[in-house]
Amino acid sequence: MLRNWTPRRLRWFLNWYPPYLGAGVRVDKVADDWTGLDVRMPLRWYNRNAVGTHFGGSLYSMVDPHLMLLLVGALGRDYVVWDQAASIRFVKPGRGTVHARIRLTRETIGEIREQTASGDAYRPEFAFPIVDDDGATVAEVTKVIYVRAKPRD
Repeated sequence: MLRNWTPRRLRWFLNWYPPYLGAGVRVDKVADDWTGLDVRMPLRWYNRNAVGTHFGGSLYSMVDPHLMLLLVGALGRDYVVWDQAASIRFVKPGRGTVHARIRLTRETIGEIREQTASGDAYRPEFAFPIVDDDGATVAEVTKVIYVRAKPRD
């Protein structure tokens, strides 16, 4: 499905995706070259927890699929790309709007192509923060992505 999408179409889809609509998640930007994505989530009555701060599940879900989707777009149809592992460490209560900037470098994309050239799987690890409007870290997310070049027939 995603293989023929543009970054603009992905952004539109994610902003109308029912779980994101329900949590108040907004994707503000997907880079034209698939190397970055900006996402935010304001604190609303429907995404706060019992103590009035961001629900932890919403904090994680706002960033969950994005590295995998960016890599699918950046690498193209000759690769298998899956989320393999993730963790989130909550640093401080999230109040107000929270933001995440997820970035891939051209060097990282090149390294992935290099590491998978033999047909072996590669599992790069990525880390990024979720921050509040003041730039203070609310949570730290770590993701491991499984990447393998598809066999050539």
